[in-house]
Amino acid sequence: MLGMAAPLAQAQTADRKTALSANVGLLQYRGNMGTDFWDRSEPDLEVGGGGTISRYLSPSFDVALLGYYQTYKFSSEVRAGDNFEARIGMVDLGIKLKLNNGKILKEDARIQPYLMGGGGMFLTNSTGRANGQNFFNQIRRPEVFGLAGIRVRLSDAVSLDLTTSQHYPFTERVDNLYGSPDDKLYDRFLLHQAGVTVAFGKMKDEDKDGVSDKKDKCPGTPAGVAVDPNGCPLDKDGDGVPDYQDKCPDVKGVAALQGCPDRDGDGVTDAEDKCPDVAGLAILQGCPDADGDGITDADDKCPGTPAGVKVDATGCPLDRDGDGVPDYQDRCPDRAGPASNKGCPEIKAETKKRLKEATKSINFEFNKAVLLPSSYPTLKDLAAIMAEYPDYTMSIAGHTDSKGADDYNLRLSYDRAASARTYMLSQTVPADRIESRGYGETKPVADNGTAAGQALNRRVEFDLYLTGEPNSAEVKYGPAPTISELQKTPAGRPTAGKAPVKKAPAKKAPARKAPVKRK
Repeated sequence: MLGMAAPLAQAQTADRKTALSANVGLLQYRGNMGTDFWDRSEPDLEVGGGGTISRYLSPSFDVALLGYYQTYKFSSEVRAGDNFEARIGMVDLGIKLKLNNGKILKEDARIQPYLMGGGGMFLTNSTGRANGQNFFNQIRRPEVFGLAGIRVRLSDAVSLDLTTSQHYPFTERVDNLYGSPDDKLYDRFLLHQAGVTVAFGKMKDEDKDGVSDKKDKCPGTPAGVAVDPNGCPLDKDGDGVPDYQDKCPDVKGVAALQGCPDRDGDGVTDAEDKCPDVAGLAILQGCPDADGDGITDADDKCPGTPAGVKVDATGCPLDRDGDGVPDYQDRCPDRAGPASNKGCPEIKAETKKRLKEATKSINFEFNKAVLLPSSYPTLKDLAAIMAEYPDYTMSIAGHTDSKGADDYNLRLSYDRAASARTYMLSQTVPADRIESRGYGETKPVADNGTAAGQALNRRVEFDLYLTGEPNSAEVKYGPAPTISELQKTPAGRPTAGKAPVKKAPAKKAPARKAPVKRK
């Protein structure tokens, strides 16, 4: 089928782009039954025929649709009695590389070699006998091919083609023998063809500019456009933009601006550029904006604004709450506050007092993390404070005295702080604005050697800090012991529900101490 592609090749030119070919051909087989490649000693010579339609793409390439049909017979010389007869059709699409492309040979050379390659479908009904068994196979499989040909130009429109091609269908069922020595598909065919190709068309002036296409160096010029002797549109100012596309035909300009000048090279024509001698932005009619805030430098009262910051009509950063801290630096852009507090409202002295007094009003059941009802009013007041300061987060830190085991005290302090947090969450305080932790007995504020000091050390502290800033409890006391440390408590040690029990020395009878009393 490659062979038929050949006939359609070289009669075609830019003037005659479509060609039809008719050819006769001769198939030869190679497969598991044997081969007759390059051997025409067979007494019964059978030929086939084909046709091609091709289209000129460029001086170097054509594209072709090929078809070929032949009945082919073969008798094995390897195994007596093995034979097959196949009615073979091939339909392929090929790309031809022409050597008469003006670089290797002249385009109008009389002898025009070429190569072609492509692929398509191999269509066969094959009958015969293989390995002592009769067979009938109907085959519809893809194939690839490669072709070498020579075209002899007889005239501008007619040529003779001689080609040889090899076809490689993706099947072994033509001869019904399988298992080639190298485990590859083994049925292959050579196709030798001779044909005549006729190209249609005549020399034209496709763009109707008065210059023939062969001489036209600018084919495709729009109708009615004035051209020079080479068929190219006139360009009075010599800027490379033809007059019919040049918005400024009498002044040398740039192609990107349809032939109009641009002194500062900013992509805005001088006629439309409000700053024609300084490169700027098209969106600002050619004027510069050094800080990229959308306000021209001449009108910008706040040059150097950081990239991406929203500005007002004068180029200054927005300050929605008018507190003198621009929104991009303001942690609380909708609530006025001093720059010293990052633009957020400061906590009132009266509020700080309420937070401090709250510590004295939080009480729990004996030796437990269960809040007493007397604590509820204070926690509700703290929830009201959180609503009053929406830009702040609350830290709740639990502490104990030194009675009992360290790990027990740590767990109890954590659980009591968590209980206070849980109650405040029930008062609609957002979970991401309240944090609890426990320090156990590690951060006393009074002497644990006295009952009064122990009472002061048993406490839950409440502090506000700007959301995103360091936790206030951690600022005061450092990092709290982690939950993972609590989980390492040995089995059998007391938890928040009971005070630890201490045993007497082993030599004495076990003695129990009364539970540690704490409030």
